[in-house]
Amino acid sequence: MRIVMIGSGYVGLVSGACLADFGHQVVCIDKDESKIARLKGGQIPIYEPGLEDLVARNVAAGRLTFSTELGEPVRAAEVVFIAVGTPARRGDGHADLSYVYGAAEEIAPWLDGFTVIVTKSTVPVGTGDEVDRILRETNPEAQFAVASNPEFLREGAAIEDFKRPDRIVVGIEDDRARPVMEEVYRPLYLNQSPVLFTGRRTSELIKYAANAFLALKITFINEMADLCEAVGADVQEVARGIGLDNRIGGKFLHAGPGYGGSCFPKDTLALVKTAEDSGAPLRLVETTVAVNDTRKRAMGRKIVAACGGSVRGKKIAVLGLTFKPNTDDMRDAPSLSIIQALEDGGATVSAFDPEGMSSARALLPNVEFVTSPYDAVDAAAATVIVTEWDAFRALDLRNIRERMAGDVLVDLRNIYRPEAAEAAGLFYFGVGRGQLSEPAELRAAAE
Repeated sequence: MRIVMIGSGYVGLVSGACLADFGHQVVCIDKDESKIARLKGGQIPIYEPGLEDLVARNVAAGRLTFSTELGEPVRAAEVVFIAVGTPARRGDGHADLSYVYGAAEEIAPWLDGFTVIVTKSTVPVGTGDEVDRILRETNPEAQFAVASNPEFLREGAAIEDFKRPDRIVVGIEDDRARPVMEEVYRPLYLNQSPVLFTGRRTSELIKYAANAFLALKITFINEMADLCEAVGADVQEVARGIGLDNRIGGKFLHAGPGYGGSCFPKDTLALVKTAEDSGAPLRLVETTVAVNDTRKRAMGRKIVAACGGSVRGKKIAVLGLTFKPNTDDMRDAPSLSIIQALEDGGATVSAFDPEGMSSARALLPNVEFVTSPYDAVDAAAATVIVTEWDAFRALDLRNIRERMAGDVLVDLRNIYRPEAAEAAGLFYFGVGRGQLSEPAELRAAAE
């Protein structure tokens, strides 16, 4: 099939490359001339494991091309995906749909023959209706159907998620779109991936509902972690105990510093706003948003407490900056709020991240970025693990203790065993694992 992908960001590029790998002819289009030039030169503007090889292979095979011009590709296309950004709108938190609607306006004059226009971007309920209206008003003679096909890609595992999805959701109002979308995803039928055809508005809501539920699950286990610290229980055992219940499941039950990234923060907020406007407020989601926002800075206070109540004049080493491992995405990363809290307390921060430092530099102008985790901990009063990169899972803790000026390890992802850290001479503070070490001020008093 001839497919056009409007938008060559994270979703558009991964989706376009995977569809080309299925054998479709795909043109990825973006207004950013420098991005398209880099893609044509084989440079991938985002970090995603396996994506560089996937793009190169399909470009070499002639199935994947890049352009800044949408006219002729759209005219020849059977399916046009809209995969542009829908960031939170400043001031009110609603999803900014200007890029989606702008794409619809630009597509409309070039439609030639029956074409399925698919919103791949995460959009609020009713967006497909508006896209349909824009297309009809801009080009009354056009023959088309508007469908919703939300993405469910996890950064760091996006290619696997696209090629072996839990489900494929397609929302349609025009039956002519169904066989077209079935042909787009026909290669996945071999893997017996469940395909759910539903109404367009239902499809749009499924994406928001899924992300809100996962965000709620993360926030729930984070609050349980706080209770575990208060009563001396272990949140990892609690998570395992409830996760073994098949009705609950163990995924997204890992206590930490709060969720971030490109999806959960903006999607939960947009869903709250949609619910408010519809007169059906979602109190659980509202609370999830509020609790998560406050948790990130609370992790900064946790570090300060572990350092004896003050970090003024102290160096703190931060390992991991991105919101999760295997990505360079810094959007709403917990590290941003944590580091701000430490700097507000008078600390200096040295940081290392395997992939995120380039993106982080503009956001964290006062941070010293170094080339290894061991360089980060030199002369540090405390070492803080914020992102659970594999590179941090087997550090030489004795070497770290020797290089530090202090002896505090704050493990916000619970990737180390407390006894291993303490055997290396470190005072260990995890999340939801009870009070495993005394704060520095108590240790000093005891001495």
